[in-house]
Amino acid sequence: MRGQKGFALVIALIVTTLLVALLAEFVNEVYVDTSHSHNFVASQQAGILAESGVDGALKLLAYSGMLRGGEQYSSLLEPWAQPHSFDADNGTVTVTIEEESGKIDLNSTASLTGVLGDTFYRDALLRLFDNLKLSRDLYEPLADWVDTNQEPRPSGAEKNYYSNLKPPYQVHNNLLETMEELALVKGFTPEILAKLKGFVTVYGTANGIPAPININTAPKEVLLSLHEDLLKGDQVAQILEYRKTKVIKTLADVLGNSPLTTALATKVACKGSIYRIHSEGKVGESISVVEAVVTNVDAPRPTILYWREY
Repeated sequence: MRGQKGFALVIALIVTTLLVALLAEFVNEVYVDTSHSHNFVASQQAGILAESGVDGALKLLAYSGMLRGGEQYSSLLEPWAQPHSFDADNGTVTVTIEEESGKIDLNSTASLTGVLGDTFYRDALLRLFDNLKLSRDLYEPLADWVDTNQEPRPSGAEKNYYSNLKPPYQVHNNLLETMEELALVKGFTPEILAKLKGFVTVYGTANGIPAPININTAPKEVLLSLHEDLLKGDQVAQILEYRKTKVIKTLADVLGNSPLTTALATKVACKGSIYRIHSEGKVGESISVVEAVVTNVDAPRPTILYWREY
């Protein structure tokens, strides 16, 4: 009898242990499922906040345009150029806007046919490479990526180069569609892309015509690249100082009636038309980001050129 009672006790302990283990596992699964559910809801809410931030940015751009009263300029002194953060019931949304029109358009630096055309943007890009201490050899792979022929330039790359990569891929032979695409071009490493960020764009053309670069929003590195004469003296420093408190409404405001004003008259303007919006929604530990590039911001329905959520 004692042996049977001892065996029953062992069985009871084993069963109790199993029940405790099962209960612990059940509690853990409920906790994990609840956490996943909360995280999913928070992630969805953060995404909605980020999207609402883009809508708010578009309204801010339209409001800034209204404040100009029809004057042809856009400036870093305007409301859109300042970062904005707002508290929502369950999180925050932070919005920043930058003007793509203040950058050098990569698609304007090369020709689809490969024939050398207007050299202003190409020369500006080459001077930018110099200013950033990057090799000028980067230009030829970029030009080959854009042009439609299969004849590589001396430092460039066409179908034969890209088809032998691991993994291989096709050369685009057309205009760049996004800034991310630039990472596919020979020589454009992550380090080089980081150096170019904020100075170049692929959204600087309208109906195939290069849009002028906005002198009010172009960073110092771009201003120095616009003309050889701007590399000399302190004219760029004077432009930057002027912009701190005043809006440049004509090139003569900062360059006077000089040959440089005439040389830049059709390539540099005082107003931009293309903007990049970065909107970040945060709920708890969940963060969602929406990036959008927009134009026609004064129209009832602005044009979306690029949209990315992550």
